[in-house]
Amino acid sequence: MKFALGKKSGMTTIYDENGAQNVTLIAVEPNVVDLIRNVERDGYNAVRLSIKKTENVSYAKEFRVEDIANFKEKDEIEVTTFAVGDVVRVSAPSKAKGFQGVVKRHGFKGGPKSHGHRHVLRQAGSIGSAFPEHILKGKRMAGRMGGERSTSMNLKIVHIDPTTNMIAVKGSVPGVAGRIVEIVSVA
Repeated sequence: MKFALGKKSGMTTIYDENGAQNVTLIAVEPNVVDLIRNVERDGYNAVRLSIKKTENVSYAKEFRVEDIANFKEKDEIEVTTFAVGDVVRVSAPSKAKGFQGVVKRHGFKGGPKSHGHRHVLRQAGSIGSAFPEHILKGKRMAGRMGGERSTSMNLKIVHIDPTTNMIAVKGSVPGVAGRIVEIVSVA
């Protein structure tokens, strides 16, 4: 199993023998193995990678593995760990959109636009009945949207540039440019 932490750089188009492909660029700076967990001590096998976001702030993430014999503390995992054609899944927090109404958040139709209807265009409409005299949990209403962990599955690595530590992944990846993403090989 291959895994790494990277920083989403943005999207672009790559032209090759397959034609135009829309890709997301991910900068994979060297990841440092700073902790190894084993079954005897912790109850499970895992490797924790850390990456430096700025001078004073670092980001760490644990990845569960079958065999920890291939890893040692202070090892560096680089972009060359992956190969062109590898299928990966990429996880990150999605873009946060703040407090949104029901039309944007849940795709409600809204009220009619005809004559005689004022101020009902983007309202939710009825939210309950006379009984049980309270709003049931899970009711789709206005609220905070986005900012939740999201995963894009089965993305193919199209290009790797070891000089700039960039991976080009076919398709879109969750999150905002400049944020940390987790890359894990599927097979």
